[in-house]
Amino acid sequence: MRFAAIADVHGNRPALEAVLSDIAMLGIDEVVNLGDHVSGPLEAARTADLLMARGFPSIRGDQDRILVELWQAGGSARSDFRELARKHFDWMASMPSTLVYKERVFLCHGSPRDDAAFWLDHVADDGCPRPSGIDAIEAEAEGIYAEIILCAHTHIPRVVRVSDGRLVVNPGSVGLPGYDGKVPVPYVVEVGTPHACYAILEHAGAGWCATIRYVPYDTAAMAALARAKGMLSWASAIATGWVERE
Repeated sequence: MRFAAIADVHGNRPALEAVLSDIAMLGIDEVVNLGDHVSGPLEAARTADLLMARGFPSIRGDQDRILVELWQAGGSARSDFRELARKHFDWMASMPSTLVYKERVFLCHGSPRDDAAFWLDHVADDGCPRPSGIDAIEAEAEGIYAEIILCAHTHIPRVVRVSDGRLVVNPGSVGLPGYDGKVPVPYVVEVGTPHACYAILEHAGAGWCATIRYVPYDTAAMAALARAKGMLSWASAIATGWVERE
């Protein structure tokens, strides 16, 4: 069994196209998508159209959920919301928050019980993201009977082996390698490279192998688009992998 996991595309269609080309070049036919497909100042509709055409097994991320909630509430002035058509909202609304893939792989966005949770990493009191302790990781994995657990949300690629041998894997972000946040304290996530990121999972004789793969692409157009819409932190993260403080 061999497949790719993508997550956190955030409307960055050129990054998604680069990742899908890389996956095809490697001869991988199966892809799962862990959510946060279109939110942000980039190309929400064009990205949704491509993902809808591919029809990957997909779950809804916290930002997808928020967009659907805004749609159900009657509208929003957000630029991503204004780009999207009814078909796009219907597509996101149809997705589950978690999914079991081929009876062996559990898909979630943040953690198994919270689509907006940091799991393999956490935000420390000083605002620096740090790896979570194994006890906290294992507590959240309790009751998930799958050989592989895939999560996303933080945009930080990570592979953790828990004590019973299961792997918990965050494939990183296809479209946004850095961002800032305010909860629980102001913080910044910076991956340090502008490459589009995804994971390859393969079951071999000795068990599961996880590979994090970084794919270069031309970031100029998406960085310029983010900057034109006043999203300087997005623009710098897309261009460099580091966040420009606004």
